[in-house]
Amino acid sequence: MGARLPRYDGIEHVTGRTTYVDDVRVPGTLWAKALRSPLHSAAITSLDASKAEAMPGVHAVITHADVPLLEYGHLSALGIPADEPLLAKDEVRYKGQPIAVVAAEDEETAMAAVDAIEIDYEERTPLFDIRKAFDSDAPKVHQWGNWYPHFEGEMDRRQIRKGSVEDAFEQADAIVQGVYRPAAIEHVPLETQVALVVPEASGRLTIYSCTQALYFSMGVVAAHLQVPLNKLKVVGGTVGGGFGGKVDTASETMCALLARKSGRPVKWRWTREEEFLCSSTRAPWHMEIADAVTKDGWILGRKMLTLHDSGAYSRFSPYGLTKHSFHHTGAYTIPNLSFDGYVVFTNRVPTTAMRGFGVTSVSFATETHLSRIADVLGLDPYEVRLKNANRIGDTSPNRIVYTDPSTVSVVKALAGGMEVELAPEYAAMSRDPREGDLLPEHLVSQTANPEDH
Repeated sequence: MGARLPRYDGIEHVTGRTTYVDDVRVPGTLWAKALRSPLHSAAITSLDASKAEAMPGVHAVITHADVPLLEYGHLSALGIPADEPLLAKDEVRYKGQPIAVVAAEDEETAMAAVDAIEIDYEERTPLFDIRKAFDSDAPKVHQWGNWYPHFEGEMDRRQIRKGSVEDAFEQADAIVQGVYRPAAIEHVPLETQVALVVPEASGRLTIYSCTQALYFSMGVVAAHLQVPLNKLKVVGGTVGGGFGGKVDTASETMCALLARKSGRPVKWRWTREEEFLCSSTRAPWHMEIADAVTKDGWILGRKMLTLHDSGAYSRFSPYGLTKHSFHHTGAYTIPNLSFDGYVVFTNRVPTTAMRGFGVTSVSFATETHLSRIADVLGLDPYEVRLKNANRIGDTSPNRIVYTDPSTVSVVKALAGGMEVELAPEYAAMSRDPREGDLLPEHLVSQTANPEDH
């Protein structure tokens, strides 16, 4: 503490001596390549890999029939149902979805084998706009329908109700509305998805992985292979950029299946094109906010609708939307809330975690909306934030009592950094519970007995 120490891996990084998964060399390693769907949505009417399997230099081809447990959800351990096949079976739901994977002596042979796989499709109309997913004539994306139906109590949305939002809107001097739609973002790691699996004489598999979550990925591979964890040895290491996208365990299980089938080490290194077209992204979001406000800047209540684009399968999206819902007021206390959030399926690549998963998007929306409120009311945006800032004793949307909020100190620091002079009553604010003139009637009961709200 208090000392400037060099990073433990800094010298290796700057001198280029850091070992990544792709730097691991094992004699006899085969190269993997995937047959991926060229269509966004289609039924698979026939699939024949026999010509690829018969090619010289090809040692293994896997399809859905080779996967012991085809469907395993990324959050199955938390009770979230599985819905995504490791390799497509009867249909494809996004462009780039893997259908078969080949292991061959070199990349060129593997690519030629992929081209030799015979497959026929019956193309279907895809759905890309989450706003249209609820229309009666919308294409059906998922076997569950167009939105996720398995929240607690088999609810089809994440729902929060707190206080009386109807009363808040009746008492308001103004209603400020906004729609916020951050787009999908590709992680763009310098290191693409890559895995190397080595079959040991003992029957154990050694997996070199770029995963961000070593034991999580070990569990995913073990589940697909239906083997105990002690049959796997996962070697992590330096991740060449992840940001959330390398929790997906995108290549390890396929390499493991190919290694078991061929008896040879197998490496799969995604090309940059694959990384851009087929890897998960940060999800696009659609957020509608309507706030009931007083003319002096108090936020009395909020109505919010969120649509989270999950892509073709659920993956981590129910978890991300849950985090999102608990943070939908941002760093501010709003006593009356009505929130409905949906995980919506589209024919896009499945989306995943990325830096502040579920929270970054709603932070963008809430902060933009706070500035909009200030603009509509003609008030100082820093003072609107300080007035509504979380204080000790206030409660979150899901009724957690704040004991250590930092909103006031952060906003005051921002104002100081921007050389904004705050009015004395705002400059004197702290995170302590509100008293006197800074405790409006609509917050009295919440602060006194938060469990009732």
